[in-house]
Amino acid sequence: MRTEPEPEAVVGELGGGPDGRRAVWRTETVLVLALSLGASGVSALISFIGSLTKPGGLKDQAATLNGSYAPGRPWLDLAWQLFGIASALVPVLLVAHLLTREGAPGLKVLGFDRTRPLWDLGRGALVAAGIGSAGLAFYLAARATGFNLTVVPEALPDVWWKFPVLILSAVQNSVVEEVIVLAYLLRRLGQLGWSPMAALVASSVLRGSYHLYQGIGGFIGNVVMGAVFVLAYRRWGRVGPLVVAHALLDIVAFGGYALLAGKVGWLPTP
Repeated sequence: MRTEPEPEAVVGELGGGPDGRRAVWRTETVLVLALSLGASGVSALISFIGSLTKPGGLKDQAATLNGSYAPGRPWLDLAWQLFGIASALVPVLLVAHLLTREGAPGLKVLGFDRTRPLWDLGRGALVAAGIGSAGLAFYLAARATGFNLTVVPEALPDVWWKFPVLILSAVQNSVVEEVIVLAYLLRRLGQLGWSPMAALVASSVLRGSYHLYQGIGGFIGNVVMGAVFVLAYRRWGRVGPLVVAHALLDIVAFGGYALLAGKVGWLPTP
């Protein structure tokens, strides 16, 4: 009776030595970014070029972050919103798989777990408070000087699921960006031999690149935010607080705009 040979274990020999492992990590990193925020950076650049070449100034144009997918059809719109949020998280699951395949304990090695929730929440809230006020002032200044589009954080219909979807969108943004562009990218670049400064610049510029659709102000502001987040991550060794901070920033931005747009004079609207 003929028997099939047992499949060989390949995880431990992945890549065949240090050079091979680095080649695998390099390819994985490119693919993860191509499926997620690296592709968003290219899309944002194309969008920015379109805004620059369009008649009128940047501040006279709008960049909508959370809009309707099916105007006038709330249930279909809700289905599209939830699908978009869920599908955007798939690259994070891919990162978790790749880290586990590497032999690490998944996202836990990045400090994204439930072991220190109050610690993460407290530091995240402090970071959000500091960056939020400075970020709003910078955005208003950048728009006033013509370097930024008018950012519309939300343009959803007034339906019962509006605020829950905005909160879910904020959490999704924070998880995807901080796990991939901050923690995972820094880990991989370190494994590939990049210097700490080069990795900081790469992570920060990438963060700025996929916000370029908002204008030059959006790019610069997010590069600075990225540098601050890198330094905080290296100090704490956990991405959890930065996920919290980013989520709080987006929740306040989305919800605040929904509540205040058109009611206060200092908040720009299209």
